[in-house]
Amino acid sequence: MPSGLVALFDDVTVIARAAAASVDDIAAAAGRAGSKTAGVVIDDAAVTPSYVTGLSPARELPIIWAITKGSLFNKLIILLPGAIFLSEFLPWLIIWILMLGGAFLCYEGAEKVLEKLGGAKHGKTVEDEITDPAAFEKQRIAGAVRTDLILSAEIMAITLSELDLAVWWERAAALAIVAVAVTVVVYGAVAIIVKMDDVGLALTKKDSSSAQNFGHFLVNSVPKLLIALSFIGTVAMLWVGGGIIVHGTHEVGFDLLYNIAHGAEYWVAGVTGALSGVAGWFTYAAISGVLGLALGAVIAFVLHKVIGFEGAH
Repeated sequence: MPSGLVALFDDVTVIARAAAASVDDIAAAAGRAGSKTAGVVIDDAAVTPSYVTGLSPARELPIIWAITKGSLFNKLIILLPGAIFLSEFLPWLIIWILMLGGAFLCYEGAEKVLEKLGGAKHGKTVEDEITDPAAFEKQRIAGAVRTDLILSAEIMAITLSELDLAVWWERAAALAIVAVAVTVVVYGAVAIIVKMDDVGLALTKKDSSSAQNFGHFLVNSVPKLLIALSFIGTVAMLWVGGGIIVHGTHEVGFDLLYNIAHGAEYWVAGVTGALSGVAGWFTYAAISGVLGLALGAVIAFVLHKVIGFEGAH
């Protein structure tokens, strides 16, 4: 009997260790995969503040919370089951979905560049007059959640393509970890950004001169920060979208773009000595961005000039 109990405890210990190893594997895989989504995450964080522009400061956090809940629903309820189904039964389809999303990112980034260069604006903009605040708020939330669905699909697809976990529930757990972590980081950062000016304004009314100075700094910094985020978001879309296309076409047997990008990366890395890692990566990212801009411009031309699509941002 004692020996039976010892054997049972041994079995329990083995199971516990195996479970712990699985948890470690899931966490490690989620961390590696999550880092690959950085560009899309930057884009998501850069795009979202625009959805509360022009609305009452009192409504900013409730709107961000509504978008956050929509984002979690997108990732955990809509996209995660679909991603697991694809990974189990149609794994070959993932790369094509990934490239479709990459092409969308290229289009979005290129359209922003074209608009900055004087091209026509498509869809509604934040400069449009608000005649019904309640309806406008619902429209903004719905638009943000739709945009988040596309960006979240990219995040989930990139994550799934980077996971090396054989069991479906481990992939599901890793995807869920990345989904929740990305959502918290993105919308937590957005909440901080959109309330910075309010915090700064409150500090300007304090008695302390240092608090007042810091408050004025925050108030003056927010517009510049939003401009910087818009620029970073556009660059991130083109870099990530172009990189997805470069990698995806290589995966399906078309190596030209892959060879150009990586050939340039390796050449620059070989001639820059101590800076080889950074210089090589930057070269690859720059070429991916240029390719993304070219592809996005072609898509924008076809959509707006050939088909006549006006968009609905």
